[in-house]
Amino acid sequence: CASLQQKCLERACCWSPVDEANVPWCFFSKNHGYNIEARLTRMDAPSLFGADIKELIFYAEMQTENRLRFKITDANQARFEVPHEHVQAPSSPPTGPLKYRLELIQKPFGLKVWRTSPEKLLFDTTIGPLVFADQYLQLSAKLPSHNIYGLGEHVHQTFRHDTNWKTWPIFTRDAFPNGGTHNLYGHYPYFTCLEDESGQSFGVFLMNSNAMEVTIQPAPAITYRTIGGVLDFYILVGDTPEAVVDEFTQLIGRPFIPPYWSLGFQLSRWDYGSLDEVKKVVERNRQIGIPYDVQYTDIDYMEDKKIFTYDMEKFKELPQFADYMHEKGQKYIVILDPAVSTGKRLNGPYEALERGHAAKVWVTEPDGNTPLIGEVWPGETVFPDYTNQACVDWWVDEISRFHKEVKHDALWIDMNEVANFVQGSSKGCAENKVNYPPFTPRILDNLLYSKTLCMDAKHKWGNHYDVHSLYGYSMVLATEKYVEVFKTNRSMVFTRSSFPGVGKYAGHWLGDNAANWNDIKWAIPGMLEFNLFGVPYIGADICGFFDDSPEELCRRWMQVGAFYPFSRNHNAQGYKDQDPASYGADSLLVKTSKHYLNIRYTLLPYLYTLFYKAHVNGETVLRPMMHEFYSDSETWGVHSQFLWGAHLLITPVLDPGVENVEAYIPDAIWYDFEKERITDRKEKVNLNLPADKLGLHLRGGAILPAQRPDITTTYSRRHPMRLIIALDDNNAASGELFWDDGESRGILEELAINLKLFTSPSETKIYLIQDSIARMSEFQIFYYCSTFVVIFLSELNLELGKDYTVNWQDKYRNSRHFDCHPEAGSDQAKCEARGCIWKPSNVPNEPWCYYPDTHGYITGKVVETASGITVDIERNTAFPSQRSQSRDISKLRVEITYLSGKSLRWKIFDPSNARYEVPIPLDLPAMPETEENNRLYTVQIKNKPFGIQVIRKDTEEIIWDSAVPGFTFSDQLLEISTLLPSNYVYGFGETEHPSYNHDLSYHKYGLFAKDQPPGYKLNSYGLHPFYMGLEKSKNAHGVLLLNSNAMDVTFLPTPALTYRTIGGILDFYMVMGPTPEAVVQQYTEVMIGRPVLPAYWSLGFQLCRYGYSNDAEIADLYRDMKAAKIPYDVQYADIDYMERQIDFKLDKVNFKGLPALVDDMRAEGMRFIFILDPAIAANETKGSYPAFDTGIEKDVFIKWPPELSNDIVWGKVWPDYPNITVDNSLDWDTQVELFRAFVAFPDFFKNSTAEWWTQQIKDFYNNVIKFDGLWIDMNEPASFVHGTVGEKCLGDAALENPPYMPREGLNHKTLCMNSEQILADGTRVKHYDVHNLYGWSHTKPTYDALLSATGKRGVVITRSTYPSSGRWAGHWLGDNYSAWDQLLKSIIGMMELIIWWFSKDKLCYCLYLTGADICGFFNHAQYEMCLRWMQLGAFYPFSRNHNSINMPRQDPVAWGPEFAAISRDVLNIRYTLLPYLYTLMYEAHAHGNTVVRPLLHEFVTDENTWSIDRQFLWGPALLVTAALDPVRTQKQGYVPNARWYDYYTGAVVGVRGQFMNMDTPLSKINLHVRGGHVLPWQKPENNTHYSRVDQSQQTENLTNQSRVDQSQQTEPLPSQSRVDKSQQPEPLTSQSQSQQTEPLTNYSDTVSEVMLQWMLYIYI
Repeated sequence: CASLQQKCLERACCWSPVDEANVPWCFFSKNHGYNIEARLTRMDAPSLFGADIKELIFYAEMQTENRLRFKITDANQARFEVPHEHVQAPSSPPTGPLKYRLELIQKPFGLKVWRTSPEKLLFDTTIGPLVFADQYLQLSAKLPSHNIYGLGEHVHQTFRHDTNWKTWPIFTRDAFPNGGTHNLYGHYPYFTCLEDESGQSFGVFLMNSNAMEVTIQPAPAITYRTIGGVLDFYILVGDTPEAVVDEFTQLIGRPFIPPYWSLGFQLSRWDYGSLDEVKKVVERNRQIGIPYDVQYTDIDYMEDKKIFTYDMEKFKELPQFADYMHEKGQKYIVILDPAVSTGKRLNGPYEALERGHAAKVWVTEPDGNTPLIGEVWPGETVFPDYTNQACVDWWVDEISRFHKEVKHDALWIDMNEVANFVQGSSKGCAENKVNYPPFTPRILDNLLYSKTLCMDAKHKWGNHYDVHSLYGYSMVLATEKYVEVFKTNRSMVFTRSSFPGVGKYAGHWLGDNAANWNDIKWAIPGMLEFNLFGVPYIGADICGFFDDSPEELCRRWMQVGAFYPFSRNHNAQGYKDQDPASYGADSLLVKTSKHYLNIRYTLLPYLYTLFYKAHVNGETVLRPMMHEFYSDSETWGVHSQFLWGAHLLITPVLDPGVENVEAYIPDAIWYDFEKERITDRKEKVNLNLPADKLGLHLRGGAILPAQRPDITTTYSRRHPMRLIIALDDNNAASGELFWDDGESRGILEELAINLKLFTSPSETKIYLIQDSIARMSEFQIFYYCSTFVVIFLSELNLELGKDYTVNWQDKYRNSRHFDCHPEAGSDQAKCEARGCIWKPSNVPNEPWCYYPDTHGYITGKVVETASGITVDIERNTAFPSQRSQSRDISKLRVEITYLSGKSLRWKIFDPSNARYEVPIPLDLPAMPETEENNRLYTVQIKNKPFGIQVIRKDTEEIIWDSAVPGFTFSDQLLEISTLLPSNYVYGFGETEHPSYNHDLSYHKYGLFAKDQPPGYKLNSYGLHPFYMGLEKSKNAHGVLLLNSNAMDVTFLPTPALTYRTIGGILDFYMVMGPTPEAVVQQYTEVMIGRPVLPAYWSLGFQLCRYGYSNDAEIADLYRDMKAAKIPYDVQYADIDYMERQIDFKLDKVNFKGLPALVDDMRAEGMRFIFILDPAIAANETKGSYPAFDTGIEKDVFIKWPPELSNDIVWGKVWPDYPNITVDNSLDWDTQVELFRAFVAFPDFFKNSTAEWWTQQIKDFYNNVIKFDGLWIDMNEPASFVHGTVGEKCLGDAALENPPYMPREGLNHKTLCMNSEQILADGTRVKHYDVHNLYGWSHTKPTYDALLSATGKRGVVITRSTYPSSGRWAGHWLGDNYSAWDQLLKSIIGMMELIIWWFSKDKLCYCLYLTGADICGFFNHAQYEMCLRWMQLGAFYPFSRNHNSINMPRQDPVAWGPEFAAISRDVLNIRYTLLPYLYTLMYEAHAHGNTVVRPLLHEFVTDENTWSIDRQFLWGPALLVTAALDPVRTQKQGYVPNARWYDYYTGAVVGVRGQFMNMDTPLSKINLHVRGGHVLPWQKPENNTHYSRVDQSQQTENLTNQSRVDQSQQTEPLPSQSRVDKSQQPEPLTSQSQSQQTEPLTNYSDTVSEVMLQWMLYIYI
């Protein structure tokens, strides 16, 4: 039954169930149908103003399903009705059910208009009486809500009307829009009413042009009082406010489509003074490069302000001015007023006037013949009657004549209210009821003919009394006819006076405003109202018309004016220039104006599409927020923000001295157009908008067409089309593009975007699908911000008339979900207990529990200085504490320091309680950079959640953005995330990574120093919280977190990164690059220091193994290597040379002859390195082991805190108990328990420990055995028991097992975290905080001791490292495995070490002295693998073959003659090029350059290099392409975009910028030399001692322009390579080629010069 009733009501019928059979329950109402007529008779009542009309006729027409018209007029005598050009009854009745019904009330007469579903009373006139007299008509109606918008034209200080008895007069008037309630230029008796949160709305239009007033009452209700015409109402019913605008513009005429160029920025002023001055303004604005399409001239171009003339003295070249503008793709617009001077021209008759007289085109006095005389700008004037067809013809003819004389592109019509400077006429106005009616609405001056014509003046349409407010409308209709002048080109008219329907042909501006902060505010409600009125081409005079415009006001107005649909800067006579360039080419105003006009021009395809949709569907262009978010009552009153269409939100600064603006963020996903997604929604926020910014936000769900901006639309339209795509809550987006030639009359084919977007497996390509057929074109993807939910497509070759669709299939739809429960065991209850969101996902590793958008801290006080920013922040207590065991620190301080123009620091800490900070000094600049112009970056602070944004100035890319949820700062967990500018991130360690560029698919890496052989995601020996990131612009930057606590980092595909550390503070450092190599150089120059130059011999090949049985094995190995003539500089001894693995004790049984052997080898140029571990054996007989005895005496060992115990924290490592025999058949743990001695760990932070350690090393050198370098191992520190002997740690259990654990129990295989260490300044710290610094603290004392003992440069190799370890030591990649995959991982590890060290260390030589154990440490090496590894290892900076005990030998001579020969050949190449390698080390020392260099460092503009990790460079010039896989005789390698020469043959490689197959027989590693570089070299010998005796040589490889670096060039070089056929030897056989080590080139004629250059690099 309910459904039947609903259907009945939908048909606007009556429902009345009855019991009688066959009687219909649903029946027609009495007034059902399409036309209703009723005669109304006036009831007896006192007359208000006399001349009451006794009989009226009421007529109602249901014109459409959504539109009701009713008219009340005199039943017996015709009255004036608006002769509207467009409004007419539909040609056919409605076909669907009506959305309204009309109810008539008989006595007293009234009517009610109801919405049918749901039933709601919309317009109820029974609230008051109907009054209908000859000159006074009144009707009141009760409305359903206070949400009333429209009525005009006035200055409405708010968009939504105040319903507290506000009266608004409506009657066109030349008046200043200064904020009063008086009537202005247009006549709009129309309003929209939003009923409620459903969005249902209706509009009411009274088509009446007489003077009137409208009172809005608190009921809420509205009362109309008009003094003539008829009551002709249209009620428009819609489901949304936008639907009502659609209905209204269907009725009055859809808006015109402006020519594309008219959407560009425009300049004007009244009284430039001369055309020369106009051109000066044009040129100065062209010169600053501001986007700028249109120039105007106001009435000062005319001769004595006479229309259709120009001043032949001051504007004598005006006829050519349009051509002058067109040459640069710009347009020219002139002004025309309606009033025509009655005077003569300077040199003859005023022909336009004469032709007007002849055609009788003027408004007349009441006699209908005599032209009415008034006064306007030219003096005495007559006024065209545009309602007269003869006048229209005359007007069009005069425009045509003038256009032939002075070319122009569009017309601006002004003063058409109509304005008159005398009251009524030069004769005054007669006293009659027309000029002085019985009732005068509350118009300005309370006089109808004030500043206009007498009301009894005659027009063809009737008395001026009736048609006054139609004057501008009729002028527009007449002017529109002139477009035939432009033939096929689309022109434009815009007008000051208007009436509903004018938008079909013209635009409008808001009139003669002033340069004040009120008028910049009030422009927004005005523009919003004109979009309701069907006039979307609307704007206000930017910077104000009257008064001088202060820089701040004009700057803010230029920002918001860039988003006015009609964007024009215009000012008045006598005031200072206010065009952008007038404020100075380098002014902030120019900078910000260019910035936002460039954004406008970028988005003009979107704006143009909005105008097309306005034309076709009646949609608004500049849109009130409540039109899109009507269900949110907070939007109903928003009037200081506005939208472009549905998708672009503009929030300007509208007050002086303000940089923080309260803005409302509606309920949607929003992206800051220039930065990032914002997390706020459906709430008011405080936007930080500094002097050069306004708020600009893109709504999720949008596809916006765009183009690269240019200085005019003529040029911008030539650029390829782009798409900006942003996903909404449903991971969807849609959009449209209308595109035609932008200027032809009529509409060309519509182009609707229909792109299907598919992500390939690499997530990097998009394919266009047209008509379901795949096309081969690919598009480059630009990520609009640092998330996967917004992309920027460019280079779209779309065809007119085709349909396209976009379907974005994102693999990582929730990639902004930051993990709220990273610990194991997460479930919904635990998640929600943390105040987080639970959402299961089938994407591997994607968090199911994630933070809400606003989780984190809230910004408080912000203090900016020239050197940085200080911010106080406070935890958002709307969310519960994450971990009860780790107290949240609610109030924090942030200090941002501008270290230099290319570096900065931000430090987040507890200002109330000091926390541990890393005690490592960095070489920071002495003074911060206080000059903003010198900095490559800007920093912005975001509010809720708090975050820091670092923005690269020149590209405006956000390269750090921590304004994301999840920021936590508690006692034992500090968590911070940042969005990244691209997917290309390198670094973090020390862990094994499968690729150089990180996979961002939710991978987590623990960072904590541990004795852990390399393995996937296993934290190993060092801690390096540094990464280098690449940006879409192909710039690079680096970021270091100076924190030494246990931590982990997690990558997200957003792309984003999350840090979690369990102590200390957050202390970040950034360098800006912009190239990867520049990042290195900046770290070494301004922060970390230059590296020390290494000993030359340390670049030679080195041999080691753990497991030499005695010194004879080492002697035999040395003999065999010499016999095989394999270059070889350094021999090692591992812990087996020691007595029972005890430091400083020589095994005098098995290694008794080692000291003599070392002396003999050193005499032949060899070097020897011994291993030392930090742990000191503690169970030796007192007096027998000085190292321990003196250590106890000097108190150098790590102990418990005094409050827990005075004992040493004992561990167990390699040393054995005395007097035992180790049973190796037992399991490991049993061996440790039974045979390993107690050990003590020196606290190397102490100065006394360093002194003690130095003395032990010196004694060992002087008294036991000589050495040239030291190898320090096991210094994580490693222990074979967990925590301490007995494995029961004293003290706070939360330090051993914290609430958040980045890895297994912290004391696993190391010391207890409660152990105490003492810094050099006496500060006591927990091992918990400094564990990761143990290797760092061990390194410098070792380096100092080595120098003290040997007096020579030497070398230290360390296993555990931290930023700045490289000041004193090199590193190897630890105890790796003999496996093929380790070859690739060694390259990745070396390249990462370059990043870690340059970014975090002092960059000593040892930074670059890196390598992996060649052939692997653990497991049996296989022949081919070891041979390929020897080839690869020959190009490690630190080149050492090393393996473990109980494994077969793997040194080069252990495999047989062939292996030895191939090893010799490749090491001969290394030794040949050692001068080049040493030079690279010098360049690192002098300039901070890298040695082993990723290809991307040299070829960063080639994105192919960003992921290459199977090849590397030595410096800029030697490309190494090793075989990394078994059974390969060809290797695919990338040849970067340069000229390359085969190292072996000197032949030019025939390709560049692409991959190629390279022959790779077992005997060969592919090497290529880059053109344009000079490589020094020497003839190789058995070791560097002998090779350095020979004269240095060089190899040249030149480009065809001989681009040899000038620092190395000493004389002009020929344009061809010296490697020509006449100089090359005969082709090598395969046997001879395998032995070729010297580059094939002729250098005889340049040896002396290169020797001179080479001498410059000799280091003494």
